Amino acid sequence: MNEIESFIQWITELISEHLFFGVFLAALIETVFPPIPTLAIFPVAGYIASQSGIELFQVILLGIVGGIGATIGSTVIYFVAYFLGRKALLKYLRYARISEEKLVKIERWFERHGDKTVFFGRMVPVMREMISVPAGLLKMNIGKFLLFTFLGSCVYSTGVILAGYFFGVSVFGN
Repeated sequence: MNEIESFIQWITELISEHLFFGVFLAALIETVFPPIPTLAIFPVAGYIASQSGIELFQVILLGIVGGIGATIGSTVIYFVAYFLGRKALLKYLRYARISEEKLVKIERWFERHGDKTVFFGRMVPVMREMISVPAGLLKMNIGKFLLFTFLGSCVYSTGVILAGYFFGVSVFGN
């Protein structure tokens, strides 16, 4: 078992034992460390919630808790980009296979569609973790960043958790 698989197993156990705190912590961690797949966290949480007899209202709250964790993690990345700046960040982005040319394209896109990009970007795997970089580099207003990050993260996490809640039995078994 490699490191990522071990980590996913640990997260699954954490969510099984401490559902709300586990989702919060998993969402925060997966946002700061992008190799951790979101789709390994939220559907599992929904499935665990369904097997625990948690009511739909509580499942929606679970999605909001996931949104809060993701917002905090995204804000960390925002401030790293904000304070480190472009040159320092390019050193690290190359490990994620993001060249300067790609970053320029992302920045141009972001300048045209900033607020919408943050909101809708929270619903696209991989982009949801990376959208904080141009927001920080271009010094997006922190209030707007937090609002659109929180709303987009809540929509995404609630939707994926609900999918796990309603369809998890067919994927994970009984």
